[in-house]
Amino acid sequence: MTAVQRRLGFRPRFGALDAAYDAWYVYEYFHREDEPGFAAVPLVKKGGHRRTFDAEGLPLCKAGLSMPCKFTFWARKGVLVPHKKGRYVCPLFFPEPTGQPCPMDDPHWAKGGCKTTLAASIGARIRHQLDRDSAAYKDLYRQRTATERINALATDLGIERPKLRNGAAIANLNTLIYVLINLRVLQRVRAKRQAKSS
Repeated sequence: MTAVQRRLGFRPRFGALDAAYDAWYVYEYFHREDEPGFAAVPLVKKGGHRRTFDAEGLPLCKAGLSMPCKFTFWARKGVLVPHKKGRYVCPLFFPEPTGQPCPMDDPHWAKGGCKTTLAASIGARIRHQLDRDSAAYKDLYRQRTATERINALATDLGIERPKLRNGAAIANLNTLIYVLINLRVLQRVRAKRQAKSS
């Protein structure tokens, strides 16, 4: 996204991305208080259920109780982007045991209650809270189909396996492929306009 921002000359407010980009840092990149925007990315279901949060941003357990953060740590191994994570635990055990039983009789109760680990970032919450049924989300995500069509055209024109030997020649070929794709789009737009006017 840094390279995209540099090429555009501004930071985009919206992104329509496929499920491979379902990560906290993608949602965080498009979230801004001053100029609202969002990333339209399908949710990849991990861990069995969709997370919900209270007004302060704490995750809720299946019983609907706010889970306090017991500690935070930095995740550096096995991640693309090192980041801070929080370990959230059952509020009936932490910070002090309440002696109350779990309202849902959860099987984790015998081992100290529910626990979950989440990125300590607004992007982690947005990932779960984004309304993927809204008109705004659906309109933005439809743009993915245009991107996929362009990628398919580029593949048909040989962009993935160029039969050239040096980087400059490959760059020139890629430029020509995208010029050709844009000319085809322009030709279709002009043909539609001409059909409407006649």
